[in-house]
Amino acid sequence: MTDTPAEPTLVLDPTGEPTVVIPAPEPQGGARAALTAVLRAPIEARTWKELAYLIVVFALGCAAVCYLFFGFGGGLYASIFLIGIPLLALVLLGGRMWGRVYRVLGRTLLDTPVDAPPDFAPRRGFFGFLQSAFTDRASWRVVLFLIAQSVLGVGVGYVLLTVIAMVVFTAISPIPWALVHPVQVDANGVEHHSLVQFGSFYVDTWPRALAMSAIGILGCFALPWLIRSVCWLHRLLTVHLLAATPRDHQLAELRASRRAAVDDAVATLRRVERDLHDGTQARLVTIAMALGRAEERMAAGGDARDLVADAHASSKEALTELRELVRGIHPPALELGLGPALETLTARCAVPVALRVHLPKRPSPAIEAIAYFSVAELLTNVVKHAGASRAEVSVLPDSIRTLAITVRDNGIGGAPDPGTATSEGSGLAGLAARARAVDGSLTVHSPAGGPTVVTLLLPTAGPQ
Repeated sequence: MTDTPAEPTLVLDPTGEPTVVIPAPEPQGGARAALTAVLRAPIEARTWKELAYLIVVFALGCAAVCYLFFGFGGGLYASIFLIGIPLLALVLLGGRMWGRVYRVLGRTLLDTPVDAPPDFAPRRGFFGFLQSAFTDRASWRVVLFLIAQSVLGVGVGYVLLTVIAMVVFTAISPIPWALVHPVQVDANGVEHHSLVQFGSFYVDTWPRALAMSAIGILGCFALPWLIRSVCWLHRLLTVHLLAATPRDHQLAELRASRRAAVDDAVATLRRVERDLHDGTQARLVTIAMALGRAEERMAAGGDARDLVADAHASSKEALTELRELVRGIHPPALELGLGPALETLTARCAVPVALRVHLPKRPSPAIEAIAYFSVAELLTNVVKHAGASRAEVSVLPDSIRTLAITVRDNGIGGAPDPGTATSEGSGLAGLAARARAVDGSLTVHSPAGGPTVVTLLLPTAGPQ
């Protein structure tokens, strides 16, 4: 028994780079497995889907050649009248539609899904539109893809489809040979019942016709591998030229982080407004009313000491609420640094917490605030949901410019992964969004039964 080599597959890694993945080989009989693969290849759905892809891209490639020739040719010719410049911009942007069509074909017929690049975002004004169009990287990459398709899809595709037609015709040649009864005359005037000839050799007998058909049938078993080789090149082009680049993924993440930061700021402002309106403002109104009644009582010659005392007590409560509100925006303990602030925070936790902090260099104020509030919310989760009897918090440098914050508990586990749909709207998802806003990340390892380990990576100097 030997191992059958697995077929490599072209995929995109998390950074968007194309990678060839070779699955682990499965123990099978080597020769038997290879023979089975060869015999099954002509009837597999993959072979027919890839053949359909080659036929479609051949037709599309012919149309794309006309599009490039007349579009860019006409645009360049009309550019002497200036109208060709916006025409060239439109032709270039039209490549995005071609890219969308080829991505759909790659996903449905080649089983190669790729992420689309970001949508075209033009600048304001006519000249801004032109500048955006001529500097749109996604459109230029599609143009390069169409040029490559004019060679691979049309040129190589034509040769391959011709070879396929010839092999299939050879395999079924005895049928038209028997039905049509073709006649060919050689140089000596002798008639031959032959459909094809090779020089002076005529296929004019049943043994020769069946031998020719056998050669065609053998060719039919070889065709799927030729088709797969050409389609592998098509996959390579699709992944390299039509998929979103790592730069596109980074821009998308930055935009998502910016939206998360804006949403977080709006939520904070709403919370401050609500706390001021429902808490401190109500206290101040109570104080004002008490002082007003005291003033009226004193004007009437009465004793207003009880009202003044109530106003004094209300003012203390208002000050306490203001301190709590300010602490929720920027904890005063952070003035001494992240380490002392976390010491105060962990000392107040209802669960015993072991704290370890080592900061060779103090992070920026924004990073300190994010780290403080993240640890505060994680410890709150430990108290409310984890069922833990102890927890550990460590703040250590992960690299020169990265800070690693780890919160570990011995609870029941089962915390949701912030990257899944089940965590949407949860506190962990909010912490992950807050970390991404400064080019950080949050990971959760929480198997059933525990322990739960949450790791937060933050840049020490904020986003670059």
